[in-house]
Amino acid sequence: MEAKFVSTKERTADHGAAPRPSREEAMAAVRTLIAYVGDNPSREGLLDTPKRVVEAYSELYRGYRESPVNVLNRTFGETAGYKDFVLVKDISFNSHCEHHMMPFGGRAHIAYIPIDRVVGLSKLARLVDIFARRLQTQEQMTSQIAAAIEDILKVRGVAVMIEAEHTCMSVRGIKKQGASTTTTKFSGVFQKEASEQVRFMTLVRTTLADSGLPR
Repeated sequence: MEAKFVSTKERTADHGAAPRPSREEAMAAVRTLIAYVGDNPSREGLLDTPKRVVEAYSELYRGYRESPVNVLNRTFGETAGYKDFVLVKDISFNSHCEHHMMPFGGRAHIAYIPIDRVVGLSKLARLVDIFARRLQTQEQMTSQIAAAIEDILKVRGVAVMIEAEHTCMSVRGIKKQGASTTTTKFSGVFQKEASEQVRFMTLVRTTLADSGLPR
């Protein structure tokens, strides 16, 4: 069964999201964690750390307050009949895994085949950030990006590939630095026609120098 895009409100409601704590409660939780790791939250160097952490969290997890619909709802119809796919590759991102709350980051590559209208290229990069700025798994993030484009833009097909390195694997646990994870999601024409998948992957892997085209 194909994954469908759902809003953050719908998603959290399905899982019985707890009421949001106050800023003071969040800062108190940071003090507790500082004490738990063995330091003194009252010493000079750590006095303002709870405030800084809460402010950082507001930035790092701002994706919960942003809507993919608002990003993708403005499209353009003057395409001169363009029917091929649109590819934006090497979209850098940083996220946090939902299992350890440790960073992972890398690059996303997105292609879609429009029907009549296209979306601004920067909007695809913003869409990646919306989902990256939440607690995530790479697999879930890949599916969410594809589902949002398919559901909101009503396109003929979507291809998404994400390549990332996870610090929960590189700096803890098995400690294998340099290991990367690749996930893909294809829908519509990309799912039905293997040749379109191959063309997508080829263009993602091809640099300007490899293509022979003028710089």
